[in-house]
Amino acid sequence: MPIIRKFLLLFSILILSQCSEKKAPFREDSSPPKSPQEELETFEIEKGFKIQLVAAEPMVQDPIALTFDEDGRLWVVEMRGFMTDIDGTEEQQPLGRISVLEDEDGDGVMDKSTIYLDSLIMPRALGLIKGGALVAENNSLWITKDIDGDLKADSKVLLDSTYSQNGIPEHSDNGLLRNIDNWYYNVKSKLRYKNLGGEWVRDSTEARGQWGISHDDQGRLFYNYNWSQLHADLVPANYLSRNKNHSPSTGIDHGLTIDRRIFPIRPNLAVNRGYIPGTLDEEGKLLEFTSACSPLVFRSTLFPEEYYGNAFVCENAGNLVKRNVVKQNGIFLEAFDPNPGKEFLASTDERFRPVNSTIGPDGAMYIADMYRGMVQHGSYVTPYLREQTLKRDLVFPVHLGRIWRIVPEVWEPSPNPKLSKESSMDLIKRLSHPDGWHRDMAQRLLVEREDVSIKSDLEDLVRNGKSELGRFHGLWTLEGMGLIATDLLFDLLDDPSILLQNTAIRLLEIFALQDKTIQTKLGQLLTSKVMDAPIEVSLQMALSGYALNKEDASGILEKIISRFGENALVRDAVMSSLGNREFDFLDKLWISENWKTTDPAKEIFLEMLTVSIVKKRDPKELESLLTILDDSPKDSDWKHQVVLTGMAIQAANSRTKGPLALKKEPPLFKRTDLKIEPARVEMLKSMFSWPGYTPKLLEMSANSLDEKGMQQFALGRQKYLVTCAGCHGSDGAGVNRMGPPLAASEWVIGDEIRLSLILLHGMEGPLEVSGKKYDAPEILPVMPAHSTMDDASIAAILTYIRNEWGNQAPAISGRTVSSTRHTSQGRVYPWTAPELIRHTDSLSVLKPN
Repeated sequence: MPIIRKFLLLFSILILSQCSEKKAPFREDSSPPKSPQEELETFEIEKGFKIQLVAAEPMVQDPIALTFDEDGRLWVVEMRGFMTDIDGTEEQQPLGRISVLEDEDGDGVMDKSTIYLDSLIMPRALGLIKGGALVAENNSLWITKDIDGDLKADSKVLLDSTYSQNGIPEHSDNGLLRNIDNWYYNVKSKLRYKNLGGEWVRDSTEARGQWGISHDDQGRLFYNYNWSQLHADLVPANYLSRNKNHSPSTGIDHGLTIDRRIFPIRPNLAVNRGYIPGTLDEEGKLLEFTSACSPLVFRSTLFPEEYYGNAFVCENAGNLVKRNVVKQNGIFLEAFDPNPGKEFLASTDERFRPVNSTIGPDGAMYIADMYRGMVQHGSYVTPYLREQTLKRDLVFPVHLGRIWRIVPEVWEPSPNPKLSKESSMDLIKRLSHPDGWHRDMAQRLLVEREDVSIKSDLEDLVRNGKSELGRFHGLWTLEGMGLIATDLLFDLLDDPSILLQNTAIRLLEIFALQDKTIQTKLGQLLTSKVMDAPIEVSLQMALSGYALNKEDASGILEKIISRFGENALVRDAVMSSLGNREFDFLDKLWISENWKTTDPAKEIFLEMLTVSIVKKRDPKELESLLTILDDSPKDSDWKHQVVLTGMAIQAANSRTKGPLALKKEPPLFKRTDLKIEPARVEMLKSMFSWPGYTPKLLEMSANSLDEKGMQQFALGRQKYLVTCAGCHGSDGAGVNRMGPPLAASEWVIGDEIRLSLILLHGMEGPLEVSGKKYDAPEILPVMPAHSTMDDASIAAILTYIRNEWGNQAPAISGRTVSSTRHTSQGRVYPWTAPELIRHTDSLSVLKPN
């Protein structure tokens, strides 16, 4: 076992073995349960707002998900079987239920509860449908219907028995969010569902998030992980995952902020990793997110204008809700905390557990408060948390729960509209409502009514409506009803609204794939626009290119990559439309006048094409590529180098499937003037076999990496080019005024924990590399953290840079990065060089001799 792994294991054992003996740094009596009125006094909320009680036990118990129906009734998922004792022994008992709450007298407080569905095993999500709800329960997805209108389910039909494969609540599928495209999306899941012509269909999609999901006005999905508070999709679903030969670098699961800092107003001793130094501050307060969940994009005009589009994130371990301002930056989204040091909502009550939130028809924010001491699932309870929970009497009572409403200080409740009673024309008008809840609900109801007589009225809204978002919803209503017409979509290609243009291009795809005439017309129109289109429209053109004929797609995609190729998202979008066309596109670029000169973006994209061709493993294409390389003129030297390097690096992945048989040795391999290392040439050769040559296992690597390490190396190369090459160079030599060199850097080939800490938390200068001091302005003052990146991706990048450009060091595993992430929890600022050295030196005392 390598020394560092022994160190990590020993470090974990030492900490865990001392948990039962180590006293919490702060002594505090137990936190007894409070009445709803007492809890109300514990809240601190942002100025200008007030929080009100809507419902409490026994009316609602253990609420974990909320949604309002078309008539303003609040549906609540109650996970009453969750951790009813320290060991969770009643988890498989049918204790859960779904309740529907009503405010009958209009005073803003729920005074009637109807149990829609009872005797459920760990229900976790619901999505409203016509006459009932989709319900996720007992690892399955069910269609439930209220046939007689008494708000009680009369039928429960299995839709998908494989909805969830994991019964652990925090790692099990959930969500059931109906998005603007009429699909129901989930998190911790690769599944989505849609009703097409009365039949429910299941479709694969990208894996997303952990607990809770939301969307913004454009239908971009928002979600998170307990360790990273806010992620989003920058493009619609199922585009970037379409090309099986390419792994996108961005666009899906995009981290909007690296800010993990939270500001509780009470000690949070009973958190799972409270024993790890840096998790709690000197007052015992949690320093960063450890249980982030249920992001909510606030699409309501009830709050002041600056709150519209904000993303609110629940943190139940810290007893708070954080507010993030979300901004558009080109084709990317980013977020920031507008009030560092003070949260939007926080409580001094340890049992305040915000786990979900939603917006009501009144525009207010509603929060599900599970209200309990024990919120961690038993599968992940550390000895430390178990001790804290028992010692401080946090296990009981259970089956409590509150629902809170946040409104402006000057606000009074008003009756909710009954959308189920509204005419179709009224609902069409509501598609242009300033609040997202009303637009979404009107669209859902119109689609479900299937009233084809309103087609012309919807088209009139799309063509002549005053609200851009109303027109947008009108389009998707037509789509959901199967009434969309191509003439309307073609007209929208000249619309001033970029949102409408992009939606029209997106919706024309299905027609283009089915009708050659439409395909040709769309290709001609996009070709005429591509050189003047803004990047937002070019991005959608790149995503939709797959639906065009090969000639039009090739020309459009070449122009887009030439104009915006420096943008990583555009590169991924172009690659998404090149599935099984990569070789032809590379061949086109190879002779293009625009591709005679090099730049970093061109190098990255050319290597992306090369990697996809290698992954496809078509012998004819690969043999042709070797021939192109052998016949290359001098003005293509840079392309020659990029493709050779990319092929050689990716050979490790190709080897696992066995060599590709060729009829004879490619002439390229007989040359002695190739400008890559001989070891790389041998690695490239190992992809193939021919009469008289069979690759040997020992030839697979010129460094210390084994087969798995070489696969990490290959993956790391791709992620490095997108994430790191801009500052450190594709050759690792550093970029002036950006970043220091990585080749021959002691920071890279040295301690793997130290290197992991740099990527996780960032680093600020000055620092010394190979005897030379680097500081601003020669390099950027701060290297940003990459904490939103998953452990495996970080490990792959680190393994790559430790074994490229003459560097040679052991691979770094995802487990190492994960352990480092956990043991450095609470670190919210970049490291300085002296500080990082002191920190890693202090860890070395635990290393075995």
